[in-house]
Amino acid sequence: MTKTLPTTLGELKNSGYISKPIKSEIRNNLVKKLTQTDNVFPNIIGFQNTVIPQIQNAILAGQDIILLGERGQAKSRIIRNLLDLLDDEIPYVQGSDINDDPFHPITSFAKNLINEKGDDTPIKWLEKEKRYSEKLATPDVSVSDLIGEIDPIKIAEGRYLSDELAIHYGMIPRGNRGIFCINELPDLTERIQVSLFNLMQERDIQIKGFQIRLPLDMLIVATANPEDYTNRGRIITPLKDRYGAQIRTHYPSSIEEELTIIEQEYKKFDDSKNSVLVPDFMREIIAEITHLSRKSPEINQGSGVSLRVSIANFETLISQAFRRTLITKSNTSPRICDLEFLIPSTMGKVELETVEEGQETTIITNIISRSVLNIFNSKFNLELFESLLDQFKNGLLVETGPEIPDAEYIKEIEKITGLSELLIKFSDSKENSIKVSMFEFILEGLYLSKKLNKNINKDSETYSV
Repeated sequence: MTKTLPTTLGELKNSGYISKPIKSEIRNNLVKKLTQTDNVFPNIIGFQNTVIPQIQNAILAGQDIILLGERGQAKSRIIRNLLDLLDDEIPYVQGSDINDDPFHPITSFAKNLINEKGDDTPIKWLEKEKRYSEKLATPDVSVSDLIGEIDPIKIAEGRYLSDELAIHYGMIPRGNRGIFCINELPDLTERIQVSLFNLMQERDIQIKGFQIRLPLDMLIVATANPEDYTNRGRIITPLKDRYGAQIRTHYPSSIEEELTIIEQEYKKFDDSKNSVLVPDFMREIIAEITHLSRKSPEINQGSGVSLRVSIANFETLISQAFRRTLITKSNTSPRICDLEFLIPSTMGKVELETVEEGQETTIITNIISRSVLNIFNSKFNLELFESLLDQFKNGLLVETGPEIPDAEYIKEIEKITGLSELLIKFSDSKENSIKVSMFEFILEGLYLSKKLNKNINKDSETYSV
């Protein structure tokens, strides 16, 4: 049976409801989860021993938080996960622009209404999803956007400039009793940053020369790129000082973590999911491309190499394989020859250092090749392929290409002595598409190990000695 929520101040008092400041509310719910050994932030991967404990400490200390990290390090997701630590619903005075607490009103509107109606004051309930507000810091953000301004319509209706009821509240006051996030904090102009001083400490705000005491109840969180935050001096020191916890995020430390995130985040479609089988080594190559990019001196590491690179590349790889299934009318798996299609999905998400025009494709291609070789070397010893190399020395030629059907590959594989059994062993699968993918992987690995030559044609590649 659904419990009926109080609709008046009197009913709220009789219900035994206890009002809590938001930082106490979040803290209490975190304490409950930790006591019950619940998984806090279950969909945040790779931060269990680093970032998440620091966030929990900041919450237990009742501190505002700034998250420092390059793009694609789940900063916004972490903040939005804080919603899970809010109560399901909280009461507020009906008609209040800033969600006045019925037990502790702070605006003239709410105080006057309660004085007038007493226990009959109407109450509404605010869901936790509506208690999160976020603002992307851009140069055009104004004080009125964040704090508020005098409403000319209310003045025209006869209110005085000194009347608090003439104020149109900005985004921050309207987020009262909730979580407010400023994304990319250093991009706010110094004038706007100054306007946040008292708000974060003394809770005073000033609008158009009219100063009011407005003790807002908020958890204020910000994000920033470390390069902007620490090196360029784009955030003023007194504002830094008002954030209780400065927490550094990071990229996944291992291929396994990157793969888990990819699997969680990539866009899934039933038709491609059912017709495209992705071998583990192809997944590992995708993650390795991103990891090598994060170490490359040719890529600007200050701006970072986002997790979105891995996710977009994996989606592109599946899409290319699915496109082949539509062309060849048979299920397939991603192949090494499909990796060239990752260049567009990678190039748009990394910031290259100063390079000559036209070199971007070469840089990305080299990173892809090194990724293939690294994964190949992690799985195989070249001695395993002596028999196959002997057959190449005796004149074997193998043509590969993104639109060659699996059936044609299988015919070639069956002509090569012992190869089919070798592919089944290495791939741990009897699926033809997986065997084909493994075959290309081995050929490319031998080529990158300088054991085979490769002749690149318009629509295909030919391996030989």
